[in-house]
Amino acid sequence: MSATEHPTATFATVTADDLVTGEGVALDLPAASLGLRMLSGLIDVLVTIGTLIAFIILLVTATAVAHDEALVGAGVVLTMVLTFLVVPTTIETLTRGRSLGKLALGLRAVRDDGGPISFHHALVRALIGFVEIYVTGGVPAFFSIMLSTRGKRLGDYAAGTYVVRERVPLRLPPPPPMPPQLAMWARGTDLATLPTGTALAVRQFLGRLPTLDPVSRDRIGRALVADVLPYVAPAPPAGAPPELVLAAVIAERRTRDLARLRRDDELRARLLSEG
Repeated sequence: MSATEHPTATFATVTADDLVTGEGVALDLPAASLGLRMLSGLIDVLVTIGTLIAFIILLVTATAVAHDEALVGAGVVLTMVLTFLVVPTTIETLTRGRSLGKLALGLRAVRDDGGPISFHHALVRALIGFVEIYVTGGVPAFFSIMLSTRGKRLGDYAAGTYVVRERVPLRLPPPPPMPPQLAMWARGTDLATLPTGTALAVRQFLGRLPTLDPVSRDRIGRALVADVLPYVAPAPPAGAPPELVLAAVIAERRTRDLARLRRDDELRARLLSEG
């Protein structure tokens, strides 16, 4: 059974695309702890030092016969830029927020709104990181992470990012019941499996309905319905409240998945008995 169907506690691996939820509806992603940040940072520092040593060896080899101080100076600057700026920025941009240390510990840098970071965010993090980690020995980063409620270092503040744990325990609310007024429509739909992020967003939105004001409820509900409609045909009846449409889709999807699992179990049991 998938993470979206478990009635109590389970684990879900959250990808960057699953983080954009609007007003924090889909997932309350926990910020990485100080210990995890320091350990992942230590891994990144060791990798960076190794990269620096490799570039220095290449520089010495390339300039060994040149005896040109200007060339050596330019090589040193290029080495520093590549090591502390280009490489970390490129890695975080291509992996959408994961350095090697974060990858090893299941962490990811995301925007303050939970969305995936871009080249701009990675560049700012690398620029500030050079000063707060390498120039000052990591002291400002340590105290900034320790004092921040989200574990943000100075580079996170400047870039508008923070670091989260990707694999998080989720306690989902009970599955919503089928709204009687939409039951006939839901049972006659061609309903594809929803993406994990979308299903989680819908489940948590439905669980938080009592805490949302009417304006936010309608706005978020309509946005989630727009995400769900590509997986449902025909469209729901005109004028149906978004929260009821979403509840009907989730309830019907769960019913069909449970029926499929029962059929699989019955087929497995029959094959084993015949064997």
